[in-house]
Amino acid sequence: MALLFLQDPSFNKFQKTPKLDLFFSTLQGQRPTGGNSAVVTPSSPVPSQPTPSASIRGVASGYRSSLEYNTCQTKGVFMPTPSPYDLSSSSRSQTSMVGDGELQRDNQPLVGSGSMDTVHEKQIIDLPCRLSERDLAGTPYVPVYVMLPLGVINIKCELVDPDGLLKQLKVLKSINVDGVTVNCWWGIVEAHAPQEYNWNGYKRLFQMVHELKLKLQVVMSFHECGGNFGDDVCIPLPHWVAEIGRTNPDIFFTDREGRHNPECLSWGVDKERVLRGRTALEVYFDFMRSFRVEFDEYFEDSFISMIEVGLGPCGELRYPSCPVKHGWRYPGVGEFQCYDQYMLKSLKKAAEARGHSIWVRGPDNAGTYNSQPHETGFFCDGGDYDGFYGRFFLNWYSKVLVDHGNGVLSLAKLAFEGSCIAAKLANIYWWYKTASHAAELTAGYYNPCNRDGYAAIMEMLKSNGVSLNIACADLNTLNQLEVFPKAFADPEGLVWQVLNAGWDLGLPVAGENALPCLNRVTYNKALDSAKPMNDPDGRHFSSFTYLRLSPLLMEQQNLREFERFIKRMHGEAVLDLQV
Repeated sequence: MALLFLQDPSFNKFQKTPKLDLFFSTLQGQRPTGGNSAVVTPSSPVPSQPTPSASIRGVASGYRSSLEYNTCQTKGVFMPTPSPYDLSSSSRSQTSMVGDGELQRDNQPLVGSGSMDTVHEKQIIDLPCRLSERDLAGTPYVPVYVMLPLGVINIKCELVDPDGLLKQLKVLKSINVDGVTVNCWWGIVEAHAPQEYNWNGYKRLFQMVHELKLKLQVVMSFHECGGNFGDDVCIPLPHWVAEIGRTNPDIFFTDREGRHNPECLSWGVDKERVLRGRTALEVYFDFMRSFRVEFDEYFEDSFISMIEVGLGPCGELRYPSCPVKHGWRYPGVGEFQCYDQYMLKSLKKAAEARGHSIWVRGPDNAGTYNSQPHETGFFCDGGDYDGFYGRFFLNWYSKVLVDHGNGVLSLAKLAFEGSCIAAKLANIYWWYKTASHAAELTAGYYNPCNRDGYAAIMEMLKSNGVSLNIACADLNTLNQLEVFPKAFADPEGLVWQVLNAGWDLGLPVAGENALPCLNRVTYNKALDSAKPMNDPDGRHFSSFTYLRLSPLLMEQQNLREFERFIKRMHGEAVLDLQV
């Protein structure tokens, strides 16, 4: 969870300010009381080390000192048991270091110990008592949606606690929230047999939301839930897909050591008839078409305002290059996921077309999940990523990503003709201030310092008439440098690059917060991203989704602060503006 700081312009360093008595939840689930609170949990100490000076264009100079890496457990993540599809025994040993089925609450990468005082297992944050805020009265109206809990529909496709949910939705309506967003899980709806869809829980949910005259955004979720940051439920892929995977694990993404990841299907099977006679693209299309037919009436009256189409892990268009279940920890560079037989077949075809059959391989010097760029021959400054083979491989790897997005979205355009469709990109912001942008490369974004890695993606979205959705609207680069300087992270720089790549092509851009957001500092950061200051073209988010609905948000002080945020997103005046 991010802790944001204001910088003193006269001294160019962080200043301590009066404390805001903010107490943070521990493993036992204690909640903060009153005030503009932020929900965080204790962090392992990060060894202090001077940050090397950066060279021009935001690229770190040739930094070669030995960097220590904190190998403590991951905070707030449900750790599943090792995948039955893993071929390597090392995958089991890596997963076991954090335990099976436990809530891990250490080593949260976005929280630094140096910025907090510890009081009896709780931590108090230093935040400025006065904030400088922009007057957004009269600015464009940006609709605000609230993401519903991941488990609002259970594995039997039943609506969980409808009475409690109805009360919360009425509260949201009373503070002028425009609508809600919900994940529609492939693993729930088509759980037991191909093309047998159960929409019962969603029918009841949609009726409830419709009767309250709220709008609805729906995410077509073709990935599993569980094992990533923020996941509090476990929703696997459909059972019949898992059965296929037991005999043919290459339908899943695979790393260099042969570990399969059943988080989502490999893009290598997009056009392979390995799913009971259907290709992956056909499976996705049939699911979307069934949804469109089932809820036709809600499309007719524009109650469903947007469909976001899941394109990879966490619903994002990226490779699952940083799987916690395989031992990845922030800020590791991740690993390339191209070793299933179908991806290797595609790589072989590309290499032979280029006339270099020796290139039918992944990089052999790219390190492991938790490597740092300078430790590898591939990602270091002047490394092989920018050599002849490296450029060939990364072009192919990123092209497969774009082709997958194009294939799914072109079918979504058919299934949801006339509706607003969106796709979500990940914000892989660590190592952004190095030359190679290593973590982006393994995720499929070919975006080193000498290349725009998002232009081709934006062109693909534009050709399909699809909106862009980005997260990290609430993250602050200064905070990242303070709490984890060794990661050379720049979330603001990355968001600005992606925003402009989309806006320059005229794409509508929606946003969401990456971390739980309850205080005015983080709300103001999200507002700055949604409505950039002094933009001569007046560009702004097409909508903003708040993650997510919870009892904590419903607490009086938090709700009051959220209502104030909504007014400012809507372009309304607020009485307590701090200027």
